[in-house]
Amino acid sequence: MNEPTIIPSLDQLKALTHPARTRMLGILRVNGPATATMLAARLGINSGATSYHLRQLAQHGFIVDDEERGNGRERWWTAAHRMTQTDGDQLPDNEDAREAYDAYLQVVVSNYAEIIQRSVEERAMLPDEWRETTTYSDWVTRLTPAKAIEARERIMALLSELEDDPDGEPFTFQLNAFPLPGQLGGDPEAD
Repeated sequence: MNEPTIIPSLDQLKALTHPARTRMLGILRVNGPATATMLAARLGINSGATSYHLRQLAQHGFIVDDEERGNGRERWWTAAHRMTQTDGDQLPDNEDAREAYDAYLQVVVSNYAEIIQRSVEERAMLPDEWRETTTYSDWVTRLTPAKAIEARERIMALLSELEDDPDGEPFTFQLNAFPLPGQLGGDPEAD
């Protein structure tokens, strides 16, 4: 991977609003380079659709050709960045940007939910030492917006300090921090 992080522009963010693209990008980041055929088999979609989505990811700078692999008939792709960092504040303040950001977040949260569900399903098959590393916890704490941002930033800083251990296994942290639904924005089901 060339760069550790990408902060996507509005056009790049729009390219990530397709679930297959975010899943492909995640697979390339975690598992390393792959071909369209390999990704198609892993995701259960046809290789033509996979190739299209890979070209879109490449066009927007998320992936690049892996020039160390391939033989002319096979095109290998690799992630160009270790992670995508998004924050609605970095986008233009207009309806198009808000809609794109919300669409992206819908895809991301859907992918997170799928990953969490798979982790629960696979938990019984984990070795004991790995089963003990897992938690599905939440905390509800009353905070001001400033304190909420401070807490989020401290947690993200801690996670950013972690370095890959060559003897380790891929381990994911999902940080989801938000006002409790039904409180500030009203209860959408109360209408």
